[in-house]
Amino acid sequence: MASEKTSIRRRGIYLLPNLFTTGALFSGFYAITSAMNAHYETAVIAIFVAMILDGLDGRVARLTNTQSEFGAQYDSLSDMVSFGVAPALVMYLWAFSSLGRLGLFAAFVHTAGAALRLARFNTQLETADKRYFQGLASPAAAAILAGFIWICLEHQYAIDMVKYVAIALTIGTGLLMVSNFRYTSFKSIDLKGKVPFFVAIAMMLGIAFVMAQPQTMLFLLFLAYAVSGPVITLVQRKRIKQERKG
Repeated sequence: MASEKTSIRRRGIYLLPNLFTTGALFSGFYAITSAMNAHYETAVIAIFVAMILDGLDGRVARLTNTQSEFGAQYDSLSDMVSFGVAPALVMYLWAFSSLGRLGLFAAFVHTAGAALRLARFNTQLETADKRYFQGLASPAAAAILAGFIWICLEHQYAIDMVKYVAIALTIGTGLLMVSNFRYTSFKSIDLKGKVPFFVAIAMMLGIAFVMAQPQTMLFLLFLAYAVSGPVITLVQRKRIKQERKG
């Protein structure tokens, strides 16, 4: 009786996109450890580095056709650390530690908002409209907090002057992440397609403008993006109502 040979296929993970995800995770972890040592400027820069790496891992996975369920789940866990826990903890250590329970509450609202936002995103991954995000994306929410801290450090604002503004921003970003407001995802942008020459010039000028004053410009850009969600949602609802009446 001949024995049947069963070939066992080894399971593995795609290395390239997960390297970027690991880099983003490390940047979030480094932001936390830097804040614990009162190196707040280093902490906020690490959060922005995590944002860049987080944006690259998805793009690289799509360009190289190396998307996987493992990669999607690993990316969410990395986002939770880098954009949920890290900015909330950095903000707490920088401005909220003297506020007692109010500071703890604000930091937790942001952290919980990021966790709920990521859980909802994962459950709607197959059915959601790819052109929009439901709720503010966690990297953008983290950038608002990191940018605000960076501005205050750059201009040496006294913490007592800005701590209640920081409270409002931290709670606000947490609530926007779990809101039903629609945000443009920018996933429809074709990086491989051709664009007019003036678009390249505009992008170059935009990058130069941001680099000239990164603290202020990054904060204002992401704050404007956070405001765009309610605006887009209200405009779309108004348009739907007009079409129904017509």
